[in-house]
Amino acid sequence: MKARLLIIVPAVLIVFAGTAFSFGGPLRVKNQFPLSLHIDSPYLESAKAENSISVGLSHSSVYMTNGSSDWSVDLDMEVTELDVAFKKIIPGLFEVGLEVPVLSAESGFMDDFLDSYHQTFGFPDYGRSGRPSDSFLYQVRKDGSTVVSGRNGRIGIGDIRLTAKRELLTGDPAVSVRAEIELPTGDADDGHGSGGIDTGFALLADKKISETFMTYWNAGIILPGRLRAQEDIGLRTSYYGGACLEAALWRHVALLGQVTFQTSPFPKTDIGTVDRIAALLSFGARYSPGKDSIEFSLTEDPNTAGAPDVIFTITYKKML
Repeated sequence: MKARLLIIVPAVLIVFAGTAFSFGGPLRVKNQFPLSLHIDSPYLESAKAENSISVGLSHSSVYMTNGSSDWSVDLDMEVTELDVAFKKIIPGLFEVGLEVPVLSAESGFMDDFLDSYHQTFGFPDYGRSGRPSDSFLYQVRKDGSTVVSGRNGRIGIGDIRLTAKRELLTGDPAVSVRAEIELPTGDADDGHGSGGIDTGFALLADKKISETFMTYWNAGIILPGRLRAQEDIGLRTSYYGGACLEAALWRHVALLGQVTFQTSPFPKTDIGTVDRIAALLSFGARYSPGKDSIEFSLTEDPNTAGAPDVIFTITYKKML
């Protein structure tokens, strides 16, 4: 019986791997680190324009307590974000997009689970085990003055983003450029927004490897305004890049892996876990039975800097 299974299972996988599949683009994962979340936080995207509406729900755990001679950054929280995005192609011109996030930072419930998770796999935890489980702390200070002071459990709208994407090449590879502006609609004093107008530009490319494998490549620049919270802080130009591999191994199911890197938009703090390049390593799966799709992903921060310990994301998208 075992010998038969060893022959049958690979044969089934080979058959389904050859089935036609419509690639759906990278995982929709955004860096939810509080110091950069509201500064036009990037996500990877396909170069192809589309008509769609999507709803994403992300939950992340953030822990960092560190300081320097000028700065102190004390973060112990879980962040929940509900993101609604709408995209529409204007024929002959470009794709326009609107993204509206709703956010909450709270004490959460995952600390005990994450302690076990980090111990099992040997991942660093920033020293989380030294704090009480499921407690809340959100204080950013400069020169002794409070810059941001978060409130446990407060739900509020974040900064709304407007985008425009122009396709340059529509074959293989597909190439496009994207421009965006993020409006200061969130409350910056308690960490729901930046208080300034942020802009960004990106170059996007899709390259098919085979009928089963597709790659996506993004590189971009973020030009932030000023952080206008309880104190007015100048921000730095931020650069990012990333790549995603999508594997259509079954008729309606794809597996995805991606990595994103971003330099800090915050001014230099002399705190290594803030100033170093942030890295997001994501793994997920997408189920696409037709025009609708649903994806799940898990994101880790291998560089233990400028990113949450872990991010869980689920996104539903409908092509219009």
